[in-house]
Amino acid sequence: MGSNTRVSKADYYEVLGVSRDASDQELKSAYRKLALKFHPDRNPGDHAAEEKFKEASEAYQVLCDGDKRAAYDRFGHAGVSGVGQGGFSGFSGSVDLGDIFGDLFGEMFNMGQGQQRAARQHRGDDLRFDLTIDFQDAIFGTETEARIRRLQSCETCKGSGSASGRGPITCPQCQGRGQIRYQQGFFSVARTCSTCGGRGSLISDPCQTCRGETRVTKEIKLSVKVPAGVEEGTRIRYTGEGDAGRSGGPSGDLYVVLSVRAHDFFHREGQNLHCLIPISFPQAALGAEIEIPGIDGPVMLKIPEGTQSGKELRIPRRGVPFLNEKGRGDLIVKVVVQIPKKLSRGQRELVAKLAESMTVENKPTSPGLLEKMKDLFN
Repeated sequence: MGSNTRVSKADYYEVLGVSRDASDQELKSAYRKLALKFHPDRNPGDHAAEEKFKEASEAYQVLCDGDKRAAYDRFGHAGVSGVGQGGFSGFSGSVDLGDIFGDLFGEMFNMGQGQQRAARQHRGDDLRFDLTIDFQDAIFGTETEARIRRLQSCETCKGSGSASGRGPITCPQCQGRGQIRYQQGFFSVARTCSTCGGRGSLISDPCQTCRGETRVTKEIKLSVKVPAGVEEGTRIRYTGEGDAGRSGGPSGDLYVVLSVRAHDFFHREGQNLHCLIPISFPQAALGAEIEIPGIDGPVMLKIPEGTQSGKELRIPRRGVPFLNEKGRGDLIVKVVVQIPKKLSRGQRELVAKLAESMTVENKPTSPGLLEKMKDLFN
C-alpha cells in the first residue's frame, strides 16, 4: 500500500521570531539578523544553514507584503501557496529590496573592503622583548640597552617594493578593488581577488633586496629606561618601535616585559621589603639597637625589650618606591632568637643562675599549658 506524506511548513512568524502583530520595522530587523547569520556565503557547505536562510527569506517575502500577509493571516500557507516555489520572483514592487539587501550585504561585504584597505596600508605588528634585570634595578630604576630585531622599511626601494621605485600598479583583475563581484542568482557576491590577494595592487618589478615585500629585517639598539618601583611582569610600551607598516602604514608598538632576578637577602611583597635577622637571647630579652643591611645602605633596627622569636618589626619608608608616585613602602624585619649550641663553663653557670632566679611568670611554659599537654597525651 502506498501512502502520501505531507510535510507541514513552519509558521512564518515563528520562523522570524516575531509576534503576529509585529511592525514592518520589527519584521525587517528580525529578517536581517537571520539573513546575516545563515547566509550561504557565511556558511559554505552547510546545507542546514542554507535551508534556514531560504525559510527566513520566504517568511519575510510574505509578511513584508501587506496583501500577502493579510492572506496568510486569514488562510495560512494555503493563502500564499505560490510563494517560495519560484525562488524570489514573488517579491512585489512595494517591498524595499534595496533597503533590506543593501544594508545586509553592506555589513557583510564592507568587512572585505576594510580588509582590502588594510592590505594596502597595513599597520605593523606589535613586538615583545623580554628583559631580565637585577632586584635593585627594579627598585631604584635603571637604563640599559636592548637589541631588537624588527621589520623596517626597505632602504633600497624606499618601501615601494619595486626596483624602479614606481611602486605597485593597479591589479588588472579586480581594478584595484581587491574583490571580484559576480551575480549568484538574485544576489551579488564578492570574493577576495586571487591575483592580488585583496591588496588591489601588484608589484611588476620586485625590489631585489626585499623581493617586493617593502620591508626587511634589521637589528636595532634601543635604550630602555626602567622606572623605579617596577615588578615582575611589568610591561613598558614604546609607541612606534614595532614592525614597520606596509605601504606607508604606521609602525606597531614594542612591549618590553620585565623579569626580576631574586635577591639573596630580601624578598618583596608589593611595595614592602622583607628580610630575616638573627638576634641573641640577651638582645631579645634586654632590648637593643643594632645595625642591619638595607636595600640602599645600612639601617638601624630598634629591638624592644622582651622581643619574642618570630616577631616582625617595621622600619618605615625603607622599602620599594611607589611606581610613578612619591613615597616608599616599608622594610619589615622578622627577628629570630638564636640559642648558642655550645657554652663555656662560666656561661653555663650564668645561665643556670638565671634559670634559678626566674619567677613562674618568667618561665617559658606556664603550669596551665603543662596540664593541657598532660590531658592531651593521657
